[in-house]
Amino acid sequence: MDHEKYSEGVCPIGRALAQVGDAWSLMILRDAGAGRTRFDQFRTSLGIAPNILTRRLVALTEAGLLEKRRYSERPPRDDYVITAKGRDFLPILMAIGAWGAKHCDGGALSHAVDAETGAPIEAVVVDRASGRALSEIAIRVVVPEGV
Repeated sequence: MDHEKYSEGVCPIGRALAQVGDAWSLMILRDAGAGRTRFDQFRTSLGIAPNILTRRLVALTEAGLLEKRRYSERPPRDDYVITAKGRDFLPILMAIGAWGAKHCDGGALSHAVDAETGAPIEAVVVDRASGRALSEIAIRVVVPEGV
């Protein structure tokens, strides 16, 4: 992916993917949304190599999706706390999960429930103005003039 082209281009999907566009980053955000904050928690949950995890945490922090907070000076240790920007991405992860549950067969799957009621959550992406599911709308992309 041409990071510079997409991170500065007119396509909001390209811009978003430039910040969160790899599987490890998505899984780290999933775990952060579930309350994990520590390097070892992410490493254990994901089975990710420490050097890859370090790079992804730096990138997600620089993108403003996570915030680094020092919890120990000796030895130096940090929590990685999800930010408002990161929380705004969680519904996107839920939509990806719903798509995966529908189209990626293969055994038992985890699923989201309302933490207060225990009721299953079915993620659906809708147009705020009409309330219609985006999967039911014929969509046309409009590119700004002069681009």
